[in-house]
Amino acid sequence: MTDHLAQLQTLVARHCLQPMQATAIRELTLYRADAVSEPLVFVFEPRIYVIVQGRQQVMLRDKVFDYDASHYLVTAVDLPVAGCITQATPEKPYLALCLSVDPAQIAELLLVVNDRQVDPNQACIMGMGLSPLNANITDPLLRLMRLLDTPEDIPILKPMIMRELLYRLLQGDQGCALRQIATAGSALSQINRAIHWITLHFADPFEIATVAGIAGMSLSTFHRHFRAATNMSPLQYRTQLRLQEARRRMVSEKIDAAEAGFAVGYESPSQFSREYRRMFGRPPAQDTQHRRATRDMEEEAA
Repeated sequence: MTDHLAQLQTLVARHCLQPMQATAIRELTLYRADAVSEPLVFVFEPRIYVIVQGRQQVMLRDKVFDYDASHYLVTAVDLPVAGCITQATPEKPYLALCLSVDPAQIAELLLVVNDRQVDPNQACIMGMGLSPLNANITDPLLRLMRLLDTPEDIPILKPMIMRELLYRLLQGDQGCALRQIATAGSALSQINRAIHWITLHFADPFEIATVAGIAGMSLSTFHRHFRAATNMSPLQYRTQLRLQEARRRMVSEKIDAAEAGFAVGYESPSQFSREYRRMFGRPPAQDTQHRRATRDMEEEAA
């Protein structure tokens, strides 16, 4: 596996010369950083994340995932997290790749493999997990990365390599989560449906009972499974989305805190300011100024 990682480092470094790089393989995105970073808040979509050089820390409320090239991270549902790069230098930059996960592809593979059936009554598990990286995963990843050097081969070889990689992931520690999101009626699949609805309606007032109904669960069951999957309550999840969107608008669209708070569903400016400071560590105006300055510095460096 050490040799695989060394080759992956070379390939990612060559194909990724900026902080984030989309590739000719639609599912594959590359990342690079030449310095450690402060915690940034964003949403992790269902993905497979592999660091090939450097180190990162991801915080899901009070749960911390600290990982490097010895582990891979799987997210099975959309999760608002705080993350920072903790090991990177210009001489030895942080290098990583991520692959989007399509539940339909997993479901299709399960029809063939069918090695473990998911019980719809199975308890919901956390939608984010960390597992040791091994050669069964780095080998297909390496072959996938090599396709970037021969783009004419991508349409033919990519589907086979992706299928092999998903198969290996299903056999690993995170296979249970991947099976659940691809199995209709499983607890995680139902929570995923509710999360998608909240993502579309987080700025609107709504009752949690409404979201529980969308998930097809009783209110108490929904609360239990939602917390198990996301490490937060549905209202805490909504708050995270609201504050992230408010921050984006203030930084990118240059609107003030009152307007941003109202746009994402807050009726009380004081409540918005209080919750914003609790999440980001600074009052809205001060944090926005800091984020704009940081963004300008990053753009100048690029």
